[in-house]
Amino acid sequence: MLQILYRDDQLIAIQKPAGLLVHRTVLDRNETRFAIQLLRDQIGQRVYPVHRLDKGTSGVLLFALDKDASREMSWQFERQQVAKRYLAVVRGHADDAGHIDHPLSRRPDDLEWIGEKVETAPQPAQTDYRTLARIELPIAVERYPTSRYSLVELAPLTGRRHQLRRHLKHIAHPIIGDSTHGKGRHNRMFAEQLDCARMLLACVEMRLTHPVTGQPLRLDCPLEENFSALLTRLDWADAARAAGIELTI
Repeated sequence: MLQILYRDDQLIAIQKPAGLLVHRTVLDRNETRFAIQLLRDQIGQRVYPVHRLDKGTSGVLLFALDKDASREMSWQFERQQVAKRYLAVVRGHADDAGHIDHPLSRRPDDLEWIGEKVETAPQPAQTDYRTLARIELPIAVERYPTSRYSLVELAPLTGRRHQLRRHLKHIAHPIIGDSTHGKGRHNRMFAEQLDCARMLLACVEMRLTHPVTGQPLRLDCPLEENFSALLTRLDWADAARAAGIELTI
């Protein structure tokens, strides 16, 4: 059963677990479980996805319950009118805070490759970040005798595909567990020595305008148990809670 964070007549938000696709894709042909299908079966009615989370990312996932709400919410996401807050564990000691302004080439959905050629020129992309905690572990992963990591809060100001993962790689602080944009040796160390094999990226908060009432709506999501357990092990739980993030212990 998917955990429902919020529900009314127009919207429903769930906690998407890491490893679950939002919908079917030709890029992962062997997958048989999808959030849209599981939620439809769970509540007994059709749901309309209005945004996406990568398969490895957990956290707030919002659906509309009718076409009008779907159209309005998709419009809000397309115009960057929905504020999102993420938590990530990254390699290295990140600066206290920063603003990443780095254009990203467009990466179309698999369905967009059918038919006419899709424009893939770089598009503006901005992300704000703030470091909540740092650690240096006495574990040699590369050529140094110790390894450094940071717990960072991320706020994407635009909505490019894989934006956070690509932006963190751009500033040399790739997200742990990211098999595409991260570092395999660090990912393996977390899996083998810290018992955490997932991508350490989660959407913990979303703020939007309700499509019918026009009222502001804030959706919060606790970290999954495996993410929470890692923060406890690294003595970062208090830093996360101080930032208003709920852990699952």
